[in-house]
Amino acid sequence: MGADDKAANKAEQLKGKTKKGLGDLTGDDELRAQGEADEARGKVKQAGERVKDAAKNVKDAFKR
Repeated sequence: MGADDKAANKAEQLKGKTKKGLGDLTGDDELRAQGEADEARGKVKQAGERVKDAAKNVKDAFKR
């Protein structure tokens, strides 16, 4: 829906990738797991935004 939400979700994914990479680099399994969780949470939120957009497009198509 909002570009702000999409940007925040993408930022969460990138934060997760960074944490995961640092965890790999340092051998910190907890940091790696946190990174994986952040990345997954961002992906799920992005998918939710795509579903909302698709629903809006369908709704708009019926209004025509």
